Amino acid sequence: MDPMLAEPSQWQQFVEGFELFRDPLLCALMAGGVLGFLSVYVVLRRMVFVSAAVAQSAGLGVALAFYAGIHLGFEVEPVIGATALALLATMLLMMDPTRLRLTRESLLGMAYALSGGAAILVGDRIAQESHDIQGILFGTAVLVTPEQLRTVAVAGVAVMALHLWWYRGITFASFDRIGALVQGLPVRLLDGVLMVSIGVMVGVCARALGALPVFAFSTLSAIAALMLDLRLPWTFVVATLVGIVSGVGGYMFAYFFDFPVGGSQTVVAALLVGVAMGARALIQLVQRKAS
Repeated sequence: MDPMLAEPSQWQQFVEGFELFRDPLLCALMAGGVLGFLSVYVVLRRMVFVSAAVAQSAGLGVALAFYAGIHLGFEVEPVIGATALALLATMLLMMDPTRLRLTRESLLGMAYALSGGAAILVGDRIAQESHDIQGILFGTAVLVTPEQLRTVAVAGVAVMALHLWWYRGITFASFDRIGALVQGLPVRLLDGVLMVSIGVMVGVCARALGALPVFAFSTLSAIAALMLDLRLPWTFVVATLVGIVSGVGGYMFAYFFDFPVGGSQTVVAALLVGVAMGARALIQLVQRKAS
């Protein structure tokens, strides 16, 4: 058989069509990296379900943006709807729930269930956009538009610049609140910066990639890094790398094995947690034999 007539391999097709895959790969890299960095705060401050509720709210924001354009006659950019609802949910979850005689878990559960249910109801009234709604909620985004990539890039660079600049203050206020107050740090401002950062990144990334992989990047990345029992700065570095590998590796896996992108990115993030668990067990075994 003439080799010139042979079907090109999937790798050849990927290389030849790289311009088509470049934007979603870059978006996954930036979203995974920034959310991976923020995930250390999310997990260590026990805010895992805050991330889930905010991601779900971002999905509702996109659904409402579509609804406004179709039924109310005015256009709202879906990314603005996602970011606005994500920030609103973040602000609500920052409130002290004891004033309402609720526990924080109750407030989180209500926010998650309400936003998820409302997204389904709104999605039912915009059947022509139902595919987009499914993509936002479960992460089936094969392609990322240049506008979505620019939005994620601008938000990611701004968030990372601010967090690297204020790294000591935000970590001090996050993990030793009383000590930070004694030292005179503006703890409420630093808390607000952290929560707004999470809300903005979850909102813009959920619009581009879907709520499911965004939740995975913002929780599983830190869980994998914390398994290695590293010093805090290295935990941030490893969590960032895990987020990047999950985003890019998940997209590649989905392409080569023909799976949905969001589910693949989520499963890769979970597998990296398993790899970290195995590495930790191996290190402990070596240490026991050496002692």
